Amino acid sequence: MRPPPSLQFLRPYARVPVAFQLLRRAQLSQRCSFHLARQQELEQAGALKYPRIQNDGGVIMRIPDFRSKYRGIEQGTVTEEEVTLRGRVESVRRAGSKLVFIDIRSEFENVQGLCNLVKLVDGTTGVGLKDLARLLNRGDIISVTGKATRTQTGELSIQAIRLPQVLAPSIVPRPEKVEDTLHRHIDMLAHRRTVDTLRLRSYIIRYLRDFFHQRNFLEFQTPILSGNAGGAVARPFTVHAEAVSKDVSLRIAPELWLKRLVVGGVDRVFELGPAFRNEGIDQTHNPEFTICEFYHAYANLQDLITTTQDLIRGVAEHCSELISNGTLSSLPEVSDLSVYQQPFQQAEFIPTLEAKLGFVLPDLTSRTAHQDLVSLLDQHSIPRFDGQDALPLPKLLDKLAERYIEPLSLASPLFITHHPVIMSPLSKSFLCPSTKQHVSARTELFIRGKELANMYEEENDPFAQREKFAEQIKQKDVEEGQKVEVDESFCYALASGLPPTGGWGCGVERLVMLMAGTGRISEVLSFGNLRNVVVGGSNVAVTGMEGKGEGDLVTQEEKKE
Repeated sequence: MRPPPSLQFLRPYARVPVAFQLLRRAQLSQRCSFHLARQQELEQAGALKYPRIQNDGGVIMRIPDFRSKYRGIEQGTVTEEEVTLRGRVESVRRAGSKLVFIDIRSEFENVQGLCNLVKLVDGTTGVGLKDLARLLNRGDIISVTGKATRTQTGELSIQAIRLPQVLAPSIVPRPEKVEDTLHRHIDMLAHRRTVDTLRLRSYIIRYLRDFFHQRNFLEFQTPILSGNAGGAVARPFTVHAEAVSKDVSLRIAPELWLKRLVVGGVDRVFELGPAFRNEGIDQTHNPEFTICEFYHAYANLQDLITTTQDLIRGVAEHCSELISNGTLSSLPEVSDLSVYQQPFQQAEFIPTLEAKLGFVLPDLTSRTAHQDLVSLLDQHSIPRFDGQDALPLPKLLDKLAERYIEPLSLASPLFITHHPVIMSPLSKSFLCPSTKQHVSARTELFIRGKELANMYEEENDPFAQREKFAEQIKQKDVEEGQKVEVDESFCYALASGLPPTGGWGCGVERLVMLMAGTGRISEVLSFGNLRNVVVGGSNVAVTGMEGKGEGDLVTQEEKKE
């Protein structure tokens, strides 16, 4: 027998706070020893093998297809057709010396396997059946060839005609409970809700694509690396590209590229893909995220609002059906589906804020707007924000909206419309007849206090766009200490003629969080947030993480959330 290999990854999956290190050290040692014992047991039995897939005879069938095809089979009936099922062992139960029950799972559905010594036609002995039952562990991946039947207790089963084959043994014991995003595969095996949340994300993404395809939108892929990351106010990631011998940025949004496509004649275009912002991590933000944006030529703000209501309503109904019909049974029901059926609330930014503050806002386009607003806030004893005097005017207005307007969305979805022009450099603007302020043709959708989608009529005047870029740069320099330039290439593209266009963007993770009923973005990301991915993808993750926190890594900012 060859000596057992030394595998660094055979380590416990649980990580513990510093206070419990000494208490758990002995337990960790015992778990490592158990892994080695399992490995040696398989070696001694000649079962530590990873064979290539072979057709064991019969029809290769998925477990969901097996359950669907034979759901009407009667008790005591055994079919003539031989089928082969493959999946992961969920449990092994012996009923005497000649009968073993093996529950196997694949593609999120289970089926019972029956190994009756009398029914095996491959010459298996009682000792062979007993050895199999002893060696099989929860988590092993096996292949079972047999015939469909329904037991006297009414359980749909596959009655094995040959001894099941182990395709991949599970050396590391699978815990009943784990709170560890660093080892998401174990979390998924241990918790049905974890995998159902990620499945819900997949279903929502498919729904989004179907929604736009049905409305004659075309999906395009735009560059992720470019010389200038535009389309939003955010700090980009910068990397050096050897191919062009210069630094390039990862996109913070696909917006400017998609609008170029509209200029090029693609009147309805959308993209669903990754974006990157070199900023902080909290419960609703991650530096790497998925964004869905669409651009619709000749659509105005009301068209965008109507489309958004239809989309959110459809997503909510689709998710509710998936949960209620048992497909995603571990997720909570979509709460109060009725709020998505009626027209969403609308609140104009400036009038609503003035009503909450109790005074009229100063001219927000004047050079002294920031100073005038801060003075008025102090005069009316409005609680100050941290570092209020240093906040750029757009950020101060955003903070006021967060405090006084966004909470209106806690009861039902809310569109906040017509933001001050200084907050929306990429949207068309106009003079509001009631407030006499310059505002943008923009709206944001908030649900339960969180922003879900942002949309506006795109600025298509290249001269006005260049002026707005210049103003945006001033604000970014104050806020971030960055030197950025006007995107002259985009302004040049607008000069070729961008039709009046409605643009829309939605963070996919936010939408999944809403429908899954979770408050943390890490739960809807396949491998958690960036901190989890960086730690989980390093050698540190397999040599013990004692003292780094318990379960998913959570920052102080996340705890405050």
